[in-house]
Amino acid sequence: MTTTQEPFQNVIAMATTYLSDIDPIMRAAIERVGPCTLVPSSNVFEALIDAIISQQISVKAADAIVGRLRAALPDGLITPVTLAPLDFDMLRGCGLSTPKAKYVRNLLEHIDTGQLDLARLWERDDEAVIDQLVAVKGIGRWTAEMILIFCFGRPDVLPVDDLGFLEGVREAYELPERPAKKEMVQRGELWRPYRTFATWYMWSVRRLAQRNDRERTRIVSL
Repeated sequence: MTTTQEPFQNVIAMATTYLSDIDPIMRAAIERVGPCTLVPSSNVFEALIDAIISQQISVKAADAIVGRLRAALPDGLITPVTLAPLDFDMLRGCGLSTPKAKYVRNLLEHIDTGQLDLARLWERDDEAVIDQLVAVKGIGRWTAEMILIFCFGRPDVLPVDDLGFLEGVREAYELPERPAKKEMVQRGELWRPYRTFATWYMWSVRRLAQRNDRERTRIVSL
């Protein structure tokens, strides 16, 4: 959900129009990619598990691990209740690395003790959401930004540490090399207050460049 009551499809329409008007290269990307299909998910916990698993591995590998995790859970549901009985060794058996298994257990502990209230998290502003999430071991700013985008539908998130986003920018703007973080922050100023949607289109440009037409299988993915 967004921080306002504006229907998300209306936000997409306004963002697309705005980005097309202020940036001719973004306009070309929008025309090439087509309508934005981002649909925020209400399942914040599953998205966090998804993001933890996805860190620094391929999409194919992440899909496989999430699939094995689902197979180990009742009805394949990834929730704090269903995941709680899986101890460290069981998580490792699903394919999670040692650090990631520890991160999942730490997340469950934060939820169980009330240190992290996922049901109320959406009420906070972007930076407060990030601060709450990065307090959990194994959740960094990138993961928190993915939650802002894929769960809360916040319109102005710029994940400058995301490789796919940076590669999309390089492709769309025909840059000689991947833009550095500082450069990307400066470039992103043009897209305010709709940097989320600029990011989504750069991800999509990257997918097209890779001829990646796989079906979306997880929350934190395109």
